[in-house]
Amino acid sequence: MKKICSLITILIAITAWFPAGAQTLSNEDLKAQLIKDWERAKKYTDAYLDAMPADRYAKKVVDSIRTFSEQMLHLASGNIGLVANGTGAQRIFAGFNMEKSAGAQSKDSVTHYVNASYDYAINSIRNMDAAQLGEHVKRGNLDETKLSWIQKAFEHQTHHRGQCTIYIRLQGVKPPNEMLF
Repeated sequence: MKKICSLITILIAITAWFPAGAQTLSNEDLKAQLIKDWERAKKYTDAYLDAMPADRYAKKVVDSIRTFSEQMLHLASGNIGLVANGTGAQRIFAGFNMEKSAGAQSKDSVTHYVNASYDYAINSIRNMDAAQLGEHVKRGNLDETKLSWIQKAFEHQTHHRGQCTIYIRLQGVKPPNEMLF
């Protein structure tokens, strides 16, 4: 009897953590949040592009790492490829290795390709059927939900934008402040 009373007490305590009538997040709500976060990430990344002096985009701070241009173009390629996996949208710039293209390395070109990749991500998510977020997409040995592919794209761009903080600081420039909301 003592064990049953203890179990009942635990169950009552657990249910107290969850408010009555708690709402679940719908796929449409989730899609709207994804769009909002990608729009914010675009503004944040654009601030990084603006902060780096144009004459420093192609500078290598260490031989073994990407230039700022290459880093940002890699971010853009990831946005396109991973979001395409998550939304099923037709890839833009298919077959074009922007990161290695000599003609894509200037500040204007990098800004164009990076912003186009964010527009692509935002519009692809906006145009997808939210009910498909739980569907699985297999690429190579990876089998992930569409939502997971979109989240990996977001994680990827965040990682590479964060790496660019050091590039900007090495030029004696203060990077943009964090933009969480």
